[in-house]
Amino acid sequence: MAALPKTFYDRPTLEVAADLLGKVLVHRMTGRPTAGRIVEVEAYIGEADPACHAAAGPTRRNAPLYGPPGIAYVYLNYGIHFLFNVVTEAEGRPAAVLIRALEPVEGLEVMRARRAPDRSGREVPDHELCRGPGSLTRAMGITLADNLADLTGQRLYVEDRGGDPPPASIAWTPRIGISAGTDRPWRCYVKGSAAVSGKN
Repeated sequence: MAALPKTFYDRPTLEVAADLLGKVLVHRMTGRPTAGRIVEVEAYIGEADPACHAAAGPTRRNAPLYGPPGIAYVYLNYGIHFLFNVVTEAEGRPAAVLIRALEPVEGLEVMRARRAPDRSGREVPDHELCRGPGSLTRAMGITLADNLADLTGQRLYVEDRGGDPPPASIAWTPRIGISAGTDRPWRCYVKGSAAVSGKN
């Protein structure tokens, strides 16, 4: 399979967000590939969006948002979790789609080792391995080293393996886990997926 082309990302962000559902995120590192089908995303669009990192204007941290479409924007959230976004729209127009949840399809043993048992000693079920943006990056091995990665390359990319969800199975809601911009219905997910992190 080949990575999606840059033209896929060089479009209005909400269109890209919806079209990412059903696609497969792949991370290949040190011969340990992992992959998962995207089932939940959120859009962040422009300096007028109070929840977007571009709301304060260009900074060193948010520079990838202003870059070309089809690159990765990875950042550390609250000093704990790495979050992975795909940059969308034309260069200079800051926007991205946060990947919130995946259904694992490849490298599950690697994901389990990275996630490890929880504090109670319980092994993480398959549907929870990539449930939530922080769990997703941990299971997939995505870190700040992947910030600015070219998503049309061979290490970190999104591909189409078929199986896009029908429009009737896609739902839109306000974004979650944020304190600003909660009025915008820019979170979309596949209804009925056990891997979805928020209210389904």
